[in-house]
Amino acid sequence: MDLLQATLALARAEGLHARQLRDPDLLQDPCCLIGRPAADLIRLGFRPKAAQWLSGPDPHLLDQDRQWVESEQIGVLRWGSPDYPGRLAAIADPPTVLFVRGPVSNLMRPQLAVIGSRHPTPAGCQIARDFAGWLAGAGLVVTSGLARGIDAAAHAGALARGQTLAVIGTGLDQVYPPENRGLQARILAAGGTVVSEFERGKPPLAPHFPRRNRIISALSLGVLIVEAARHSGSLITARLAGDQGRDVYVIPGSIHNPQSHGCHALIRQGARLVESAEEILADLGLVHKIQKHRTTTRASETPSDPPVRLDKEYEILLDALGFDLVGVDELIARTGLCSQSLAQKLLMLELSGVVALHSGGRYQRVR
Repeated sequence: MDLLQATLALARAEGLHARQLRDPDLLQDPCCLIGRPAADLIRLGFRPKAAQWLSGPDPHLLDQDRQWVESEQIGVLRWGSPDYPGRLAAIADPPTVLFVRGPVSNLMRPQLAVIGSRHPTPAGCQIARDFAGWLAGAGLVVTSGLARGIDAAAHAGALARGQTLAVIGTGLDQVYPPENRGLQARILAAGGTVVSEFERGKPPLAPHFPRRNRIISALSLGVLIVEAARHSGSLITARLAGDQGRDVYVIPGSIHNPQSHGCHALIRQGARLVESAEEILADLGLVHKIQKHRTTTRASETPSDPPVRLDKEYEILLDALGFDLVGVDELIARTGLCSQSLAQKLLMLELSGVVALHSGGRYQRVR
């Protein structure tokens, strides 16, 4: 068995990570581990299921894995190899093997994770896009989990100005959720990277996502959370980031927005409240990237149409809307506008992208 096949066998060893082993240097030459008696492998630190598999892996399955890796040009990084990301290698439970689609070099670049709710508000999505675009424009790789909501918005925002990296909770032969297949294709077409510790064929099981989250935080200099409910998975990532010595940044929100309650809890626990991407870069000591971004932005700016002038009633309506969700009856009471005039103005503002309509007929100002 050659080195690639042995590495692919390690990837299928259930529950294995490098720090479990008595001597992690064994992973430098995994060929010597394949076919050894399970009892010997258990004494070396392998869990029983992993030891049983490695003592007699299925050669047909490994041949299929190899064909997939070679035909799809998948990078296979083993813990301890020179191309394995150093920041990830240093955590308490690093993946034994990483599968990489796209440039491996992106894993070594300075990264900032941007994550949040799978059910965000329109304003939250816009904030994620804006922050991710600013950070990517400053030269950071924006890392996220390719999930619905804030993750997808962060990847899209980064693509508009720079580079992004997605860490997923399935094998690289799958896309989850399926509606992000187009987004993943755009990431790869733009020179971005998709990463997983899961071998070919692994489905999107619930325990996979906390494991994915530890990789997101470990690869990054810090983690920015845009919106998160009280029991959001983003709070798990924040805890993992703290355990790994990473900085946690949080954007505050309305006290009436359930998707902000988890963010506010993190702030009370010591996470850093931020209102701009510049604050994050300054906190990380990356002031030179702020200047680079400003210079690049000025060079790429083009004249735009002047903003549409709003009459007094529109200004009153925008003040009455604020950035919290509000119903039509409440807006009538706040503005004194008749229902017909209010409906017309709300439609115009919605078409202009200034307000968003939510379920239940409630509106929210998004910019």
